[in-house]
Amino acid sequence: MLPGEDRAARRVLLVCLAAGATTLLDQAVLNIAVPSMRHSLGAGAADVQWIVAGYSLAFGLALVPGGSLGDLHGRKRLFLAGMAVFLLAGVAAATGGGPGTVIGARLVQGAAAGLVNSQVIGTIQDVFHGVDRGRALGLYAVTAGVAAALGPPLGGALVAGLGPGTGWRYCLLLSTPCAVVTLTIAARWLPPPRRTAHDSRLDILGLGLACACTLTLMVPFIRTPDSGGAALLWAAGVCALACAFVAHQRVRVRRGRVPLVHPALASSRPYMLGTAVAMAQFGSSIAASLVLTVFLQDGLGLSALLTAAISLPSAIAMGVSSALAWRLVRRIGLRTVSVGLMLGVCAVLAGAVAALFVPSAALPVVLAATQLLSGAAGGLAVSPNQTQVLQHAPAEAAGVGGGILQMAQRIAAAVCLSAVSAVYLHSASGSGPRTAYALASCVCAGLLAAALVLARLRRVAVSPRSPRPEFPTVRSPRDDRSPQER
Repeated sequence: MLPGEDRAARRVLLVCLAAGATTLLDQAVLNIAVPSMRHSLGAGAADVQWIVAGYSLAFGLALVPGGSLGDLHGRKRLFLAGMAVFLLAGVAAATGGGPGTVIGARLVQGAAAGLVNSQVIGTIQDVFHGVDRGRALGLYAVTAGVAAALGPPLGGALVAGLGPGTGWRYCLLLSTPCAVVTLTIAARWLPPPRRTAHDSRLDILGLGLACACTLTLMVPFIRTPDSGGAALLWAAGVCALACAFVAHQRVRVRRGRVPLVHPALASSRPYMLGTAVAMAQFGSSIAASLVLTVFLQDGLGLSALLTAAISLPSAIAMGVSSALAWRLVRRIGLRTVSVGLMLGVCAVLAGAVAALFVPSAALPVVLAATQLLSGAAGGLAVSPNQTQVLQHAPAEAAGVGGGILQMAQRIAAAVCLSAVSAVYLHSASGSGPRTAYALASCVCAGLLAAALVLARLRRVAVSPRSPRPEFPTVRSPRDDRSPQER
């Protein structure tokens, strides 16, 4: 059931869910078309990494300035403008004749998606309050997760039905009708623009330092350093940029200016730890999905349709477990996130073992089973974690708080996509695709294990009085909102 009893609020939530599904489906659907796209465009490994990771990078870097602009100038016009650019850039990417055109269009499309999603989070924070806000954020997380899980099966069906030469182009066009519908209902149903903040000075330098640090972190995964000296220079550059970013944030706070990371967010240990959990989990799941697709098609020679069938159990399991996660939360609280992450580690490691030892004839069935477990694990981890994290975002930084969370996830996705795919491609050329997939899966399992440790630290940091996250359920007849919230 949609949260809230007001019809206008339900319509606003439908717009937000449509936007989240459209922008997240667009990236997930492309993963399964990567092998055919690479052959069709004659793209190199670095080109492919930029096509898949550049979208996430631009998405993440646009979230915080988008959230700030929405807090300052209202969200509706920015939402509509971002969705229109997203639509046009998607068409440009689908009709691109070379890797450079597709990379450029995907970067623009990612930035537009970031602008849209920052308005989505801020709008939910503005419209819903109390228990209704927790339920709305939970539904948004569930919708986004299911859309991401449905991407590979849909992409596989398109590539199989239309052929590898043009199927990947229709994968990029799949979001076009969704964007048109979202634009239409957003123009009618989103509330009028309203300012929620008063400081108009964006932290441009902080955003630039974050971008430079992320790009520098991605460099060795796209191009291997030629020598040990180059690797040391790269490490020193990453550390220097990270230190410069932290110092700049502190200077802005001392001068009374709003930094890129809002002071109330930076001082909230549960918020920062929960964001770190989301980074590790999201980066691992996105990278694991891409590597599985490449392994099945290039390594085992399976068709796109069979690859989609192997991925489909993950989408189904994630939808079911996300819908039921609130029941487990009410029994064991935030430990639900840890349970989901632990199941995720087991699923990824089971896939690695299967790749090494299971015969080729039975391997697709076994991998489909691991995908079923992986999807169930994701549904238990994603929605509870995101809902709890966003409960610590102050009202005056609603857009920025949601933007920081998604920016962190998208930056993690960009780095993990580059790193894990580089591990797979490098190992496949020497040790074979099975060993390469097992090694890449172990990297993803390591990320989930790190998220498990962070989740434990977050549970310790949350005081007993902190509210538990609420999830979609049937409302009781009694309205539990305060008069002010009504």
